[in-house]
Amino acid sequence: MQHKIALSLLFAATTGAAFAAEGPVPGGVPHLDHVFVVMMENHGFSQIIDNPSAPYINYLAQTDNLATNYFAIAHPSLNNYLEIVGGSNFGVQSDNFPDWHNFYCVTNLASATVNTDNPPSPNICPISGVGTDAAVPVVDTTNETQGLPGTINIDGQKSFPAAKNIVGKSIADQLTEANLTWKSYQEDLPVDAVDLVNFSDGFFTNNTDFSTMIPALTPPLLQSNVVQLYAVKHNPFAYFQSVQEGYDPNNSLANSVNFSGSDGLYADLSSGKVPSLSFIVPNQCNDQHGRSNSDQGCAFDPVADGSQTGLNPALTLRADTTVRRIVTAIKDSSTWSTGNNAIVIVWDENDYSLAPYPNKVVLIVDTSYAPTGLVSSNYYTHYSLLKTLESGFGLPCLNHACDSDQNVMSDLFPSAASNAAAIVAGIPSKNIATAAKHAVVTTH
Repeated sequence: MQHKIALSLLFAATTGAAFAAEGPVPGGVPHLDHVFVVMMENHGFSQIIDNPSAPYINYLAQTDNLATNYFAIAHPSLNNYLEIVGGSNFGVQSDNFPDWHNFYCVTNLASATVNTDNPPSPNICPISGVGTDAAVPVVDTTNETQGLPGTINIDGQKSFPAAKNIVGKSIADQLTEANLTWKSYQEDLPVDAVDLVNFSDGFFTNNTDFSTMIPALTPPLLQSNVVQLYAVKHNPFAYFQSVQEGYDPNNSLANSVNFSGSDGLYADLSSGKVPSLSFIVPNQCNDQHGRSNSDQGCAFDPVADGSQTGLNPALTLRADTTVRRIVTAIKDSSTWSTGNNAIVIVWDENDYSLAPYPNKVVLIVDTSYAPTGLVSSNYYTHYSLLKTLESGFGLPCLNHACDSDQNVMSDLFPSAASNAAAIVAGIPSKNIATAAKHAVVTTH
């Protein structure tokens, strides 16, 4: 008990010091009651827009608000998820599992070292405290790819040096501090397990002891046989010490739930008991990621060259159907018609295609409170998305979301009056392909 109290006091001391690292509350977005962020995987802008295998997503791109100049930060997946919810990579540039509940490891922020896929790094120390994150170069030639031409980060022009005074917290901590609520809806997360789960098919996990099966299966069932539908790398909140330890019961691993179940996504939408922020992650067959040990409809894209011709059309269609199911459920919920609400559909990164393909991805915004149909060619990144969410919820900017060149997406989240004025002025464009073609990439 004394040990737990001491850890709680240590946590309070470190987070208390960290509050000063946050900036002012960003302006530019009207108050938001509920935001639904739907995370999709590993496809660039040109692979989604005008793709015949994604008719519903392209319908949304035509009728909702579309960003045509929006960029992921780097690679692989996890650091992009961390950047959306925390405004930093926190020294992480890998998809490694959490080093669950380890109070004795040194965080990457504290050591100013980088957790990478290449060379291989250990599991990730629970994120906390204050320190230095990892630099993001213009082109990656050492981590995800080796040598030239390399993989482009952001737009092929912008880079981020390692930043000091990064605070190890996320928007989940901020929402809890402001007496607001959040949930991470993770499809095929086991209903009765979150802690220590790195991957799961919805039933079996990395913790399943298949040797206890009687009689034993022939050939034996192994952890490597489990189709990793749920992946903790797509549940960024689980990497933060505050959530792992649940110092505040409203900010804990219990906030991560399945799509199904009495407290899952569809039950919450049906009851209207929806948190302020819903972070919605389909499984790796439904989010367009793909798996190597599943069926053909979930197989990886044959080629990663930035084009549509190299894609698995079944995987794309599966993602399109998933987005339709989720968006329809949101709009059928009583929550959607009450107050100021928004749906954000965004891809975490492109398909790892080599230079000259930039890390440009699709971001679509729908709002319940204002007319839609706007196309924005303004330069935005994942940090802009975080800053925008913080503006709508009245929260301080966090880490790189405070950077002066990361703008709030006020044109995609306009007030009802400003949106109506824009439509009268003829700003919306229904020719999405043309708008994307002529979008100007800001020079940094």
